[in-house]
Amino acid sequence: MRWILRLVETDGEGESGCLDVMDIVRPDELGDIADLGLTLAEAKLLQARVQQGVAAAQARGHAVRRPNCRSCGGACHLKDYRDHRIATLFGRVTVRLPRFRCAGCTTVEAGLGWPSNCRSTPELDQLQAHLSALMTYRVAAGVLEQMLPIDAGKCHETLRCHTLKLGEQLQDRAVVKAATAAVAIAISLDSTFIRSCEDGERHLEVRVGNVETEVGGRQVFGAVVRADTDIVALIGRKLEAVGRTGDTELTGFTDGCPGLRSILATAGVANPPILDWFHIAMRLQHLKQTAGGLSTDDPARVEAKAAIVEEVERLRWRLWNGKAKDARISVGRIRQVMHAFQGEPGSRRSDAPSRKLWTALHELNGYLTGQSNWLVNYAKRHRAGLRVGTALTEATANFLVNRRMNKSQQMRWTRRGADLLLQVRCAVYN
Repeated sequence: MRWILRLVETDGEGESGCLDVMDIVRPDELGDIADLGLTLAEAKLLQARVQQGVAAAQARGHAVRRPNCRSCGGACHLKDYRDHRIATLFGRVTVRLPRFRCAGCTTVEAGLGWPSNCRSTPELDQLQAHLSALMTYRVAAGVLEQMLPIDAGKCHETLRCHTLKLGEQLQDRAVVKAATAAVAIAISLDSTFIRSCEDGERHLEVRVGNVETEVGGRQVFGAVVRADTDIVALIGRKLEAVGRTGDTELTGFTDGCPGLRSILATAGVANPPILDWFHIAMRLQHLKQTAGGLSTDDPARVEAKAAIVEEVERLRWRLWNGKAKDARISVGRIRQVMHAFQGEPGSRRSDAPSRKLWTALHELNGYLTGQSNWLVNYAKRHRAGLRVGTALTEATANFLVNRRMNKSQQMRWTRRGADLLLQVRCAVYN
């Protein structure tokens, strides 16, 4: 069986031209399932030829127009033609475009609104940046080459350049303000690290966060420390994007780092940021697991372990209900019964469980003592439907940074490259 695909150009008066795009020859029976429909190679060839036909028709239509001079407003006349090779999503096309000269002031006009030195379409650049934000540059280039008839811009270095260029454009993009004002906004800020290839540095600190309104409006943001992106200005733009006004109530959440608290204060968060429950819960969970591993080889230790497990649960309840001062009571009761595990042997590869518990208890006590000013009644906020922690920000950091730059990625990053790629990933996420 044979089909002829024909591209027909029409105008207001009817057909004005046609072009035979492709002959398709396929078996007239389905003895082999591989003969069903078009193959990937045929589909890519079809897309490329249709793209070339449409682009050529557009170039012919453009050539008959005579623009006015942008300098003096006079009529322009045809000067000559130049061939332009443009990379598109469905293959590279060569268009023959005219140049015009003004009869009055001899100014040369192209009659185009394209950016200077344009070599690819915005759609192709955006798709390259989108895929590069989700996967490594080499893998993204392989996906584009496999699925689309792209014969230009498929090198991984080209994708990297396009992605970083788009990241620079996103840094200077104007803020699109929300249509409705937000009554309250929660701001979460956290930090993580990626491997660095800068001289004298093993890791780069990355600060990520999100702003969220009561009605579900949300924006994520991120920046590498000491890069070109100003994290304070970035937070301000995200607040404007979700509807901040002069009357909006801002609530900040951090993990207790003084540097992150100062950033939020500079960004306009007047109230002291709340110590998020997520980091407290992680420390309590570690304490609970350590207490569960205590030995029970004699009755005294069985009784002591039961008391410790009970006090750990009571400690969680006290912190959850904002009774931070009473947490010292639970810590003291645990210490009182720890003597029952003196002399507990450890394994060859780790310390005794009682020693681990003592270390975890000491670290938790120091953490709560240093962060007591930022503890709140989390149970009350939870019952009121308010946010109590930055678990959402932890998930955001996992998506924005770790999946692309850390986990299973044996690569190191420059400060500029990581920061610009992060801007693209934030734009994709938003």
